[in-house]
Amino acid sequence: MSDPHARDIIFGDQQERILARLQALDPHLAHDIQAFAYDTVYDRPGLDLKTKELIACALLVSLGSPPELRTHLRGALNAGATEAEVRGALHMCVPYLGFPRAVAGFELLRQHLSATQKTSPTEEAGQGERG
Repeated sequence: MSDPHARDIIFGDQQERILARLQALDPHLAHDIQAFAYDTVYDRPGLDLKTKELIACALLVSLGSPPELRTHLRGALNAGATEAEVRGALHMCVPYLGFPRAVAGFELLRQHLSATQKTSPTEEAGQGERG
């Protein structure tokens, strides 16, 4: 069996839903995103997947793209980033992008962690671990 693509890790159990959403928008767009962004750029060597996802989170905060940021916050955690590392990436956005964009990123992280903890009651909040 071959190694998983980055998208397998980033999307996790949401992969089918995410790819269906992209297909519904436009099949050619869905193909291009999967083939280029995930199966080419993300699978390149040089940076580990966790670092790529933390960078993606900061870039998506800068663009103000909540649906994509939600995907990549989850992806960063799926790729091994801790909650503290994700928070650190979001904090790095403040001096470059301002408080409103960073606050929006933190709100999406809060929503994700809250939803995750509802489905995983054994994990405790605020411990700096992934959600």
